[in-house]
Amino acid sequence: MRITKFGHACVRIQTDGGVTVLDPGVYTDASALDAADAVLITHEHPDHVHPEHLRGTDAPIWTIAAVERLLRDQAPDVAERVTVVRPGDRLEIAGASVEVVGEKHAVIHPDYDRFDNSGYVLEADGTSVYHPGDALTPPGRPVDVLLAPVSAPWLKVGEAIDFVREVAAPTSLAIHDRVYSDIGLKMVEAHMANLLPDGQAFERREPGQDL
Repeated sequence: MRITKFGHACVRIQTDGGVTVLDPGVYTDASALDAADAVLITHEHPDHVHPEHLRGTDAPIWTIAAVERLLRDQAPDVAERVTVVRPGDRLEIAGASVEVVGEKHAVIHPDYDRFDNSGYVLEADGTSVYHPGDALTPPGRPVDVLLAPVSAPWLKVGEAIDFVREVAAPTSLAIHDRVYSDIGLKMVEAHMANLLPDGQAFERREPGQDL
């Protein structure tokens, strides 16, 4: 399995069976979708879904009902390729087994309505990867790689560390990282290095770099 970090929350996963791209939003270069066989989208916020990027690929899209409604309104041509998923669904996509996990976005503020959000556990080539979207919902099973949100209006570093600890993946790769400056991201790295237990590694990559 080849895991490539793209802008912000987007990750491209290439397996022996194909290429799956997760959450190619507005902070992601459209090249993340080159030769994609499948697209997974966790929720409707523009840093996770960008209709113009999706118009640049013919790949089928799996996502929650809220995103399907958004695309039906903003990009009906793209919505024709959408399959709606629900928490607990199990799928076979581009050579990977996929489990749909969770159904709510993390709380931004109590005065806001909660948004829907579902993450995905992908397993292929003997490796499992979990993308939680904008939530701190554990996958309910061991995973090899956690794609760990590290900066957001709904997140503080202590919560990010506790989530990484709880999931307990041998490797966590930083995602959702455009909110912080380079200085802020170095602080996150330092705290992760200080506070994660032995056996858990935290990694950062620049857009286009492989894990």
